[in-house]
Amino acid sequence: MLVAEILKSKGGDVFSVAPDISLSAACAELDSRRVGALIVCDGDRVVGVISERDVVKAVAADGVAGLGKPVSAYMTRDVIFAEPGETVAILMERMTDRRIRHLPVLKDNRLSGVISIGDVVKCQIAEATREAESLRTYIAAG
Repeated sequence: MLVAEILKSKGGDVFSVAPDISLSAACAELDSRRVGALIVCDGDRVVGVISERDVVKAVAADGVAGLGKPVSAYMTRDVIFAEPGETVAILMERMTDRRIRHLPVLKDNRLSGVISIGDVVKCQIAEATREAESLRTYIAAG
């Protein structure tokens, strides 16, 4: 399955924040949106990702005071992207190798969605279920 197909079924909603909002405000956004990461954008340009893991690192490093600092102080700046034509297998490899759980998707250099590890797992489970059902049907017909 391709990234474009996953986005078509889940939607292309992207939850983003500006780099200058406080980490506390970003945490509130993570909670209200019920997501594990937010894309950090400066205008139309992706400049980072702030994830639950980044929040934990911030609190471990700076304690409660870190919550008042801007997201830009803690965000992951080296953003790894996915493209609509890539396969789930490629995403799984990239996510595993880089130990990341969210990949922003760029289409024509514009942000068009986010793929999470949960999306990838859901896709793999659906594919395995389809294959098993196909085998059952084939065996039953034989």
